[in-house]
Amino acid sequence: MAKANRVYYTKAPVTKNQEIEGEVVDITYQGMGVVKIENFPIFVSDAIPGEVVKVGITKVQKNFAFGRVVTRLKESPNRVKEVDQVAITTGIAPLANLKYEAQLAFKQQQVEQLFKKVNLDVTVNPTIGMENPTEYRNKAQVPVQEVNGRLETGFYRRGSHHLVPVEHFYIQDPKVDEAVTITRDILRELNISAYNEETKRGVVRHIMARRGFYSHELMVVIVTNTKRLPEAETIAEKLRAKLPELKSFIHNINNHDTNVIMGQWNETIWGADEIHDQLMNKDFVIGPNSFYQVNPQTTAKLYTLAAEKAELSSTDLVVDAYSGIGTITLSVADQVQKVYGVEVVEEAVEDAEKNARHNQIKNVEFIKADAPEQMMKWAAEGLKPNVVFVDPPRKGLTSELIQAVSAMNPETFVYISCNPATLARDAVEIIAEGFEIDGPVQPLDQFPQTTHVETVTVFKKQA
Repeated sequence: MAKANRVYYTKAPVTKNQEIEGEVVDITYQGMGVVKIENFPIFVSDAIPGEVVKVGITKVQKNFAFGRVVTRLKESPNRVKEVDQVAITTGIAPLANLKYEAQLAFKQQQVEQLFKKVNLDVTVNPTIGMENPTEYRNKAQVPVQEVNGRLETGFYRRGSHHLVPVEHFYIQDPKVDEAVTITRDILRELNISAYNEETKRGVVRHIMARRGFYSHELMVVIVTNTKRLPEAETIAEKLRAKLPELKSFIHNINNHDTNVIMGQWNETIWGADEIHDQLMNKDFVIGPNSFYQVNPQTTAKLYTLAAEKAELSSTDLVVDAYSGIGTITLSVADQVQKVYGVEVVEEAVEDAEKNARHNQIKNVEFIKADAPEQMMKWAAEGLKPNVVFVDPPRKGLTSELIQAVSAMNPETFVYISCNPATLARDAVEIIAEGFEIDGPVQPLDQFPQTTHVETVTVFKKQA
């Protein structure tokens, strides 16, 4: 029975294998089209807003269902006609079927809607996009499996551990794809086995390749379940012959039953222990386990924008929370008096300190600590920064961190977010602590062809 204009169901209005017709009214965060029957959402792969489709129901849950397109009765003018279906079905590039201008508009609307949900009236600028929104990722971590008796590399089908063999990943640097494919072919040639999760036997779990966008230095890492990589020297020799940009070939051991891809133990089989790349006129040292932005082209835009919006001056004291390998810290250091970076991952702090020395930057200090705890400690000690930058993980900020920033009383609080849902949630609490949003929120497309969007939001302390 309906109550307050909302419909409550004792059971779903559709059944498995049923075929229904409907209009696609939205896109989910996973890039699925949304069709509604009696307000009941059906998530449909490869369906975009404005289309009318006949849907075959594949799975029914209590509050939603999944379906596939049987027939496209009306096509959207925003549809990309020639698109690699594997990119969509595996989730590599779930928005590849949507024209790029429409992707940028969708991301702007996504940010607007999430702020509206928390009753904040903000202006959201058009999303800043890329000139070439494909082939931008500088790193691949590709699973390895035996498929029909042959070692394959590829991508897991959405929601499973079923490997779909893929050679060209659409959003990755073609040289990275080439490195993975060549490594796979060498492993096949030498009859080196893939690790089997069920039997716990076999050798190779993943192939990782990363390439400097500006330096063109290439690293290949083979991740094994075994302590020894068979034929390691032969693999190195064959890789060097086929990959002229190769600077580093590393064996990584991960013999834990975990979803974490890389283990902590590395052995350099050939070449250097790390490669280099440039970002915002700084040279960064990147090891096999280093976190480094996968799209340095837009990262440079993102951090330049954040620094501009912070209106930095040479006398400023700055705090960079979640500082990682120091990309923000080091990129703004030459504009201010001093920058403190705080990061909980020990290896990232080591990388940040190494990068500071490497670039001869002396007005920075990195602390290995949990960001909320360290910020509370600094607030208690009376540290008074002019500007605080935060670039947190997807889960956003904690109340403790927001309260600590408030206690520090900075003039400017710059929030770089990779998740607009947690940004909007946190904005409510930040405003309650006496800040106001200064100017429009700026989305930026760090990951084209996917539903992810980065934003820069500036908060100013109210007088």
